[in-house]
Amino acid sequence: MSAGGSGGGAAEAIPQNKLIAFGAAGGLIAIYLSYFMVQFAGPAFSFIGALGAICAIVWGAAAVRRVANYGLGTGVPSIGMLALGMGVVATIFGLAIGGIAGPVVAFVTAMVIGLVIGALANRIIGMGIPIMEQSMTEIAGAGTLAIVGLSTAMTGTFMFDVILTEVIATGYIALIFIVAGIAILHPFNANLGPDEKQDRTLSTAFEKGAIAMVMAGIVSQFQPVHPLLPQSLSDWPYGMFLSASTASMLSGTHMMWLEQVSCQRKRRNRNEHGTCCP
Repeated sequence: MSAGGSGGGAAEAIPQNKLIAFGAAGGLIAIYLSYFMVQFAGPAFSFIGALGAICAIVWGAAAVRRVANYGLGTGVPSIGMLALGMGVVATIFGLAIGGIAGPVVAFVTAMVIGLVIGALANRIIGMGIPIMEQSMTEIAGAGTLAIVGLSTAMTGTFMFDVILTEVIATGYIALIFIVAGIAILHPFNANLGPDEKQDRTLSTAFEKGAIAMVMAGIVSQFQPVHPLLPQSLSDWPYGMFLSASTASMLSGTHMMWLEQVSCQRKRRNRNEHGTCCP
């Protein structure tokens, strides 16, 4: 694969529709589970929101990989920043008007924005990438879920008044923008070359998402007690510890699983029995 991409679709061990389900469903489920667990069991469970962000980041990195194979070249970093730009707009709008349905409203809004931008890129700018509309829709949705998930991990809620005062006004939104944006765009860039494979790229995405999760856990330790949160501030360090330990465990497990998938695929394709797969 050249620096500008191969000019065609990327080879996939895991179909994109499965990654869409993993990112969209996994992200939303984890965000809502985090919210309700904080309400009923305490802020220590806010880390679950970051698990949803990891799901979205892996999905977004896979979408970047697919569209970048058509020749984006140096546009790969730009598309990651664009994902988070669309995500910030959609998140603020969705959480502001959606209430308990805020994450869903933000997610749908982001996908609509992504679809419009993808259509403009192809039909007005003339990029001529067949999957541009779909990829921009996916990347925007993934960026939004990453923002909402990390914000929920930091504060224990996705209610707009808390997000506004504890994430946006404090400037933590800039941290989320950078760590989530890099987590989505960096995996393909880091693995770019003739031996780039989906499993290795997604392993990198999972690792970057885990780093973002740890950072969200650190921020959560310094969050003040909000009236909507029922537990004391002393519970927050446990959330930071759970974030770090869970991220490390899941990152290692996921990378071992992807290595197993890669080895099994090689055995099927080459009809060889290597030592990496029993």
